[in-house]
Amino acid sequence: MSADGGAAVAGETRMLIDGKLVEAQSGKVFDNVNPATEEVLGTVADAGHADMEVAIAGARRAFDESSWATDGQLRKRCLLQLQEALEAERELLRAELVAEVGTPVLLTYGPQLDSPLEEGLRWPAEYIDRFHWERDLPEGHAFGSRSWRKVVKEPVGVVAAIVPWNFPLEVTINKLGQALATGNTVILKAAPNTPWNATRIGRLVAEHTDFPPGVLQVMTTSDNAVAEDLVIDPRVDLVSFTGSTAVGRRIMEKGAATLKRLFLELGGKSADIVLDDADLEQKLAMAWAVCSHGGQGCAMLTRMLLPRSRYDEGIAIMEEGFKNVPYGDPTDPSVIQGPQVSAVQRDRVLGYIEKGREEGARVVVGGGRPAHLPKGYFVEPTLLADVDNSMTVAREEIFGPVLVVIPFEDDDDAVRIANDNEYGLSGAGTSGSEERALAVAARIRAGTVSVNGGVWYGADAPFGGYKASGVGRQNGIEGFEQYVETKTYAGPLPPG
Repeated sequence: MSADGGAAVAGETRMLIDGKLVEAQSGKVFDNVNPATEEVLGTVADAGHADMEVAIAGARRAFDESSWATDGQLRKRCLLQLQEALEAERELLRAELVAEVGTPVLLTYGPQLDSPLEEGLRWPAEYIDRFHWERDLPEGHAFGSRSWRKVVKEPVGVVAAIVPWNFPLEVTINKLGQALATGNTVILKAAPNTPWNATRIGRLVAEHTDFPPGVLQVMTTSDNAVAEDLVIDPRVDLVSFTGSTAVGRRIMEKGAATLKRLFLELGGKSADIVLDDADLEQKLAMAWAVCSHGGQGCAMLTRMLLPRSRYDEGIAIMEEGFKNVPYGDPTDPSVIQGPQVSAVQRDRVLGYIEKGREEGARVVVGGGRPAHLPKGYFVEPTLLADVDNSMTVAREEIFGPVLVVIPFEDDDDAVRIANDNEYGLSGAGTSGSEERALAVAARIRAGTVSVNGGVWYGADAPFGGYKASGVGRQNGIEGFEQYVETKTYAGPLPPG
């Protein structure tokens, strides 16, 4: 269905390899399924090892032999051409994302489409002209000689960009913008659950831009072994991956043999600390927002930490909110929670909820499949109270519409609980005093932290995590710089 409930969408079935839109050499395809209806939307090419070989060779050749790595103005022009082409098909893309991702259409006017499209390509394209590609060092005097010295920034080479299914376009745009702006060639590997937004980009590049052949390859495959070619092949210089921590660890392990450069944006179990002087009604009335997009967001604040002195009061406020979460058909503009992306993901979430029950958590709201939605991979908005931070539901990423609530004694105890987790992606601190909220936020070991509801998102804001939440940053100057190498030159000066 389209975003307004109209005609069915029809996605691009072909991959972009070496400048051409192609099917898999084997002729194989796999289904793209609508998670809200369980109906097959259509198919997409299912690449094999032979297809990946052509893509890697093409990307390597484009980097080594074309002017892409050295011509910043060409890169800027191509990125802005792609920006224009995407904007021309914005509404088609909106409908496509709702259909294949199951995202509520409401979210496409924010993080699923409009927000990243506004800045994700444009900011790095414009930063090409502002970035310090070269800098001179003072005259060197070493080993009895005089030398001029210069530091130069160069692209890393061939980048494998591996994107997730939960916010596929958002992640793709932000990876492509920075990796391409810095002069790398990119092999984009789409998530098999949500391939069409990526193949659309491939078609737009082929039909509406001046990208040289091989600079961007768009690959779709249902076979993880084919995708792993990108990690083990020595011709690929950097892997930029967003997804689960388990897969991130495997990429790090498999990439070690060729000393791959890595950017890994991984899982989270972020803590939302609400201090005892906070306005609970204002803060907790929207706590159900964690169910947005079925809770399928790595930076969502899925551990709510409440002061024990106000715990029952807080639970009562959140219970009312969770009972009234607008969820269901993602084409309905009033809905904030759609389905989980697949039956496997739905069952995984339900398994975590059951594990919570077994370990002593109290199910205040939800906890199962909604009886009124027999079709689609839906899970009820779920509020779990009386959770101890040692429980599985407090330690592992559920990736579903589930909020766990944990009591704490004082500010120090809240910070201790927040940091007592392998993840460190995001966090939040809320207080009647911004100074107190900031003091707590400063002690949270996480890559992004909101103070009293502040929003850090933007193409200029570095995003990534501490600990098991990843390595490196997406966006901002830090994200731009992770796609470049540093070279130091020196040459002789005459004696004197």
